[in-house]
Amino acid sequence: MLPERSEVTWGTTHLAYDIRRSARRSTVSIAIDPDHGLVVTAPEATPIARPPASGAREFVSGESFLYLGRQLRLRLLPEQDPRPLALRGGWLELPLPRGLPPEHRSAYARAALLDWYKRRAAERLPAWAAPWAQKLGVTFRRLLVTDQAKRWGSCSRGVLRLNWRIVQAPRALIDYVLAHELAHLIHDHHGREFWATLGRAMPDHEARKARLGELGPALLW
Repeated sequence: MLPERSEVTWGTTHLAYDIRRSARRSTVSIAIDPDHGLVVTAPEATPIARPPASGAREFVSGESFLYLGRQLRLRLLPEQDPRPLALRGGWLELPLPRGLPPEHRSAYARAALLDWYKRRAAERLPAWAAPWAQKLGVTFRRLLVTDQAKRWGSCSRGVLRLNWRIVQAPRALIDYVLAHELAHLIHDHHGREFWATLGRAMPDHEARKARLGELGPALLW
């Protein structure tokens, strides 16, 4: 597996660094490694960078987006043959069709990003939900990717509905939403029995919920 990397900029100075994650850590540390240079060690679910607040998106080259907690950057390639957006080396590259007016580029990029995220959610979420369903002792008939701005998911009558935006979050937080919604197949409320059931499957659910609460508003675009 390729090491997780990111960079930070101060004025004209660019610093690249490796990221090492550990389930045993609760804080972030920075060190200089003789072989790897700058190294940041962090808890598994720590986001790499604070993304723009909701409503601040411009959908222009260089703008940052999150995927599974990893910071990616958008790269628009004008005057190209139309092709779907693709992830290449930390960049979300989007060819813009020849003749596309500059004033329409942001809307085109936003639509392409929505399609990319929704496809990734549809491809990955069902497989990630399966182990939690087994752990909880429930069965879901299917998983639907939705576009609900005010909730991460819902689950009833064997149908699991997940907001595509959750795939921007680190995997630990995605798992929290999956386990939470699947637990509703046992208890269709948020009473004491529900939280006890979720706690048996995911003992640290309260910490995950808190981290999602902190990160969540920045994922709503």
